[in-house]
Amino acid sequence: MATLIVHPENEEQSDALKAVMKALKISFEEEKDEYDPAFVEMVLKGEEEIKAGKGTKVDTDDLWK
Repeated sequence: MATLIVHPENEEQSDALKAVMKALKISFEEEKDEYDPAFVEMVLKGEEEIKAGKGTKVDTDDLWK
């Protein structure tokens, strides 16, 4: 049998999908997002800035002074 992975865009879609699967007696697993979306966005933005040369390099020898 096939495994389906769905990506609901909001809580309403998620609830509707769960209700349908329960009504059809389809077993499913739910995984919660581990990270706050705002945090993920901040990290991704930081990576883009580093690629664009906007980062600051620190020599590890200078950390102990």
